[in-house]
Amino acid sequence: MSEKVIPPVKPYFPSEDIEQILAETEKILRSGILTLGTYTNSFETEYAKACKVRHAVAVNSGTSALEIALRSIGLEKGDEVLVPTNTFTATVASVFFAGGRPVLTDVDPDSLCMNVENLKKCVTPETKGVIVVHIGGLVCPEIREIQRICRDLSLFLIEDAAHAQGSTIDGLSAGSFGDAGCFSFYPTKVMTTGEGGMITTNDDAIAEKGRILRDQGKKSFSSNIIVELGYNWRMNEISAAIGLVQLRRLPQIIRKRNEIGGQYNASLNCGGIKPLKIPSNIVSNYYKYITFLDSDVDRDEFKQELRKNGVRCGGEVYWPPCHLQPVYQRLLGTKEGDFPDAENAAKRMVCLPMYAQMREQDVNYVVEKIENFFSERE
Repeated sequence: MSEKVIPPVKPYFPSEDIEQILAETEKILRSGILTLGTYTNSFETEYAKACKVRHAVAVNSGTSALEIALRSIGLEKGDEVLVPTNTFTATVASVFFAGGRPVLTDVDPDSLCMNVENLKKCVTPETKGVIVVHIGGLVCPEIREIQRICRDLSLFLIEDAAHAQGSTIDGLSAGSFGDAGCFSFYPTKVMTTGEGGMITTNDDAIAEKGRILRDQGKKSFSSNIIVELGYNWRMNEISAAIGLVQLRRLPQIIRKRNEIGGQYNASLNCGGIKPLKIPSNIVSNYYKYITFLDSDVDRDEFKQELRKNGVRCGGEVYWPPCHLQPVYQRLLGTKEGDFPDAENAAKRMVCLPMYAQMREQDVNYVVEKIENFFSERE
């Protein structure tokens, strides 16, 4: 095993940011207000500004954001919601938990996202809405057309933007296209609050109901009147303070990650592996640096060889896709072969190390070990 280790991901906290977070944490602890206070309000205000939407509602996870958004939109029992199979379980499970029925779709193999063709094939009279997933930091390339179709068919549109903090298409932010956008701030994400999530929306009613649902269904934070069946989905003040610091750092983080992505793009010239292409009108935050191996390359062997040399690849987004997960095979009756484009792409996917602190020599080292792997196969 190599002494040099390049992890798949690292959170980015420069020393000055750590000092600021510690100072803000002390203020919070001394104030005695530990949840839904001024820091949460400020984080919501700043996040809404960053996404150029009217409202942002802070919650305790991206999973919570999805269920709250679905319930706030008014999903009813049995309503069908189209969801790409190439997503994390939370996207599909949230539809079940909100009372609806997820209907899985295939994905575009070039973007790993739902596209217009996927959507049109699956719409039925029972379809009430669509959840589009932005994968690996890439805003769904056909989001504007999907937005138009949903409007024409009177379907709601939710963006699962868990991967896409700060990502844009045509200069417009992820989280600003749907009736609601749902973000995650899990530790692996481009910006983090430790644990946490955010709902973005331009709809006053969705925002109001979202704030009620996240706080046990109370009419207001200071009220004991319960008007909805809610949960404890609140974001605490320390998480919000971390989020504010990370949000201000986000443009720099995205610039750094794009520099690393550009270096990978320029250096990965060997046969057998190809990067996912980012369209010129999209700025990805490079949550993942996604590549695809040729069909004759054994992914496990490839990753194992890199690991021997200290290069640890991130988890795929996603393998297995949801329709091959045992729980959804049981609940939805799906099976292998149902969504061939998602299966083929996900089987060949490898996510190379990507984090803001990577140095040029780190990227060169990863590329060198990849080149060595393929040269030894010749």
